[in-house]
Amino acid sequence: MKTDLRHFLEAQGFYRIPLQKLATGHYKCEVFVNKVPGVFIIDTGASSSCIGAAQAKKFNLQQEESEIKAAGAGAINMHTQLARSNQLRIGDKSIRNVEVVIFDLTHVNQALAQAEEGNVDGILGADLLKKHRAVIDYGRNVLYLK
Repeated sequence: MKTDLRHFLEAQGFYRIPLQKLATGHYKCEVFVNKVPGVFIIDTGASSSCIGAAQAKKFNLQQEESEIKAAGAGAINMHTQLARSNQLRIGDKSIRNVEVVIFDLTHVNQALAQAEEGNVDGILGADLLKKHRAVIDYGRNVLYLK
């Protein structure tokens, strides 16, 4: 019997999350953070999941100082803060006690604007993707999380 990826993963308890491909080649999806909707890009190269400093209040994040310095997308040594114990919902998948890094995502949104794409509120990084055994089906523009 032939089984496709979707049926195989769903039978294993994975949640299917449709993605939208951007002109930059990134994927984005809707993520609810503390029950507030936002737009996040999927970035397997980002070590930590992040939310833009300008969106911290929008998502009711309790910020605390961090020793972590962020780098990426042409920016280095950026000041960060942490927000612990957040609730995320991605599609039908709910995740509790999520820690996110808060830092300035202006450089990310400027790069997206150059490609005529809208702003994002955050980044789903390798920490969350690895923990929830992410599988990205590039052929069908779908993310699976367990």
